Amino acid sequence: MIKNLLLTVFTTTFFLITDAQKKQVSYEQAFANKPTNITKQVPQVTKWIDDDHYLESRREADGKTKTFTVDVKTGEAVPYEEKKEPAKPKKDYAALIKDAKNVTWSPDEKWVAFTDTNHNLFIRNTETDKDIQLTTDGNETIKNGYASWVYMEEILGRGTRYRAFWWSPDSKKICYMRFDDSQVPTFPIYVIKDQRGYLENEHYPKPGDKNPEVKLGIVDIGSKKTTWADFNEKDDQYFGSPVWTPTGQLWAVWMNRGQDNLKIYTIDLNTGAKLELYDEKQSTWIDLDRGNRIEFLKSNTGFIMRSDKSGWEHYYLFDMKGKLINQITTGDFTVGTIYKVDEKAKTIYFNARKENSARWDLYSVSFDGKKMNRLSFGEYSFAGMSISPGNKYFVTAYSNISTPTTVAIMDMKGNLIKEIANAKGDEFANYELPKKELVRVKSADGLFDLPVTITYPINFDATKKYPVLVSVYGGPNAGRIMDTWGSSATEIWWAQEGMIQVVFDNRSSGHFGKKGTNYIHRQLGKYEIEDYMQCGRWLKEKSFVDDDRLAITGGSFGGYITCMALTYGSDVFTHGIANASVTDWQFYDTHYTERYMDTPKENPEGYKVTSVMTYTDRLKGMLRIVHGTSDDNVHMQNSLVLVNKLQDLKKHFEFMLYPGERHGIGGNTRAKGEHNRTEAYNFYYQYLLKKPMPEQFWQPMQQQARPF
Repeated sequence: MIKNLLLTVFTTTFFLITDAQKKQVSYEQAFANKPTNITKQVPQVTKWIDDDHYLESRREADGKTKTFTVDVKTGEAVPYEEKKEPAKPKKDYAALIKDAKNVTWSPDEKWVAFTDTNHNLFIRNTETDKDIQLTTDGNETIKNGYASWVYMEEILGRGTRYRAFWWSPDSKKICYMRFDDSQVPTFPIYVIKDQRGYLENEHYPKPGDKNPEVKLGIVDIGSKKTTWADFNEKDDQYFGSPVWTPTGQLWAVWMNRGQDNLKIYTIDLNTGAKLELYDEKQSTWIDLDRGNRIEFLKSNTGFIMRSDKSGWEHYYLFDMKGKLINQITTGDFTVGTIYKVDEKAKTIYFNARKENSARWDLYSVSFDGKKMNRLSFGEYSFAGMSISPGNKYFVTAYSNISTPTTVAIMDMKGNLIKEIANAKGDEFANYELPKKELVRVKSADGLFDLPVTITYPINFDATKKYPVLVSVYGGPNAGRIMDTWGSSATEIWWAQEGMIQVVFDNRSSGHFGKKGTNYIHRQLGKYEIEDYMQCGRWLKEKSFVDDDRLAITGGSFGGYITCMALTYGSDVFTHGIANASVTDWQFYDTHYTERYMDTPKENPEGYKVTSVMTYTDRLKGMLRIVHGTSDDNVHMQNSLVLVNKLQDLKKHFEFMLYPGERHGIGGNTRAKGEHNRTEAYNFYYQYLLKKPMPEQFWQPMQQQARPF
């Protein structure tokens, strides 16, 4: 018994000494990008050579990246140099053509297309370097091949950089959109510059406003003639990105203003006549990105498309005339990316969130949907799948919230063949890392098990009281919680300082499919904040949570949620930093807002109950409001109206403006971004940690500000 007692004392002492010797992250590591070497970059499998060999890209000790051919069974790696004809050097036309926007090469590389500052569409012959102007009526309000703001932001995507033209596969035609913004109201954005400054008058339609009129044109490169698709530009409608099929057909993606009816048409390239190919209706809304969800069969006999019309995102098989052959996947789960289509075996390989909504697994399923198999294993989330040519193996990276990423080769029966590498760095075992867990909290109405991740402080003691910082976004189908490994030096710093860090996902986050998201229809924000309040109440029931220090922060939609949390949810949340916030949905754009809310005329009560202004009298905690004065996405108007209301009510709050900054503060000047982050950190120290912020946080800013 004495021997066992001595052993226990020795073991306890050993572990206390070992833990005491572990490192903590420094300020430079947490906030100045100094490496910790807790994790490392893993090799990348770039492609398969055959079923038994793959190419692996490795970062060598000298910092250079080298490629090897690796044998699956033996692991033998041989340096690889791809033998191919040297590529013909391409001219940098983006630099050569003055004021050109979105220079885009044709598939045969004989042309580049671009738009100019007058919003006209041009092509340049890459052999003669001569330009041909394809449109002539471009001006401030008429835009050819250059998107109106609401199309760039909400439909075509920011990644397009306003490009609204698409080459045909044979390089003989270009489909482009022509926008008429002349009836779209403008919103003034003040820019501080020079002595007087100036206004940017942005064509920005707000709920109920007139949208841009849009025409879909097909210009023939040979004749320079545009054929217009047979749509009436005066109709209240939207167009998604058009689709060129592999055989050169043009498909137009159309949606009504109410966004509950989506159609796809084939367009006659010579006459512009349209023929309906697909028609979908939903009682709430449909996301206008169906063109991006189409996978064509290489045999040109059909296509696979994703739709959430059943309440969950699933695959459907069609012939090329739009006739539904069958639904491929069914059930209460969400499908994702198709990694491979094996037409000979009539099988597709794809990922889905089936076993657990917070994890992705790899599956195979037959075209008829009768044979579906899970190909991954265990309680992990899998990513980056690459399947061998004969479907014998696949490479994947897997992890969970407590297990660092491992890159491995697996067979199609779910067997682990070989571990290639894992993300544990040389210093992984030498640092104090916080405990993290993923839990589920029952929603107040009992319908959903809401995901919550918690990062506990280092040396967590359940008998102590800790402050909580909740990071949130909260927008539709934009959940942040997945059962995957992820840890940053900044997160470790706050765990060292004694902060509990939490992330919530609500019913509209994607975990519960379109079925869950449909709850927010015509009341965007109401169920979301109530779900977060329920999670907050659950946290407050924990003995180790300080009821007086439950903070929340987010930007954009997350800023809106933060404002709602400190007003509508002020009985739960005590502190908040709201960045670039929507405060009333009447102030945001048509396409995004009306998708969920309809127009203010159609849904006045919905706009009222989801407005932060309706609940400003409830503010009793500390709210900091942050906005860039030149934000062209969520206009500063949102924060100014909120500030005005709070002042009228004699409410105490904090307000920080960033002159000239857009939606992402720090996008224009690094100093503004650093200032915003440092002020947020000071907020955490002052109100949550209740101690002075270390002087080193201020030093970089002080050095920049010194005039001498």
